[in-house]
Amino acid sequence: MALAQEKTYSISDIYALPEGQRAELIDGQLYNMAPPSTAHQKISWKLHQTIANYISSQNGNCDIYAAPFAVFLNADDKNYVEPDLSVICDRSKINDRGCLGAPDWIIEIVSPSTQQMDYGIKLFKYRTAGVLEYWIVNPMLHTVTVYDFAHGKKTCQYSFEDNIPVCIYKNFNICLSKIIG
Repeated sequence: MALAQEKTYSISDIYALPEGQRAELIDGQLYNMAPPSTAHQKISWKLHQTIANYISSQNGNCDIYAAPFAVFLNADDKNYVEPDLSVICDRSKINDRGCLGAPDWIIEIVSPSTQQMDYGIKLFKYRTAGVLEYWIVNPMLHTVTVYDFAHGKKTCQYSFEDNIPVCIYKNFNICLSKIIG
């Protein structure tokens, strides 16, 4: 007797979801997304504002996008994610649908329902797709885990009170406790 086959989904299935329903697609598997909490939204907005202000002050050529923003990680129709924040420095990757390829810097803000995804599946997918820097912000533990894939440096964990160096920008540090109050 043959084993039951799991259905493999594609990006067309993402676009066929009912209005207001959000999901991510990783290796052909759909992962539903719950609405973010108020604390999550505040952290996302404050980080977005801080990073956008820095890029603007440096006359930078990077853009920052907040979820929901489509990121098509690979050149296939089996991977679609919506990172909480995406910094993209190669504007040729951006079109009307989102980002085609890996952003330079991705930030995910953990919730109880996303921990396994953020620390496991997404970590692997982002690294193999070519993301240069990946931050996991954990509001429950008041920690930020930084993965510097571009420079092959070891993973560092910081508290919200630390000045966290941004790997893709020299001389840019973020202290979450200062920006979120």
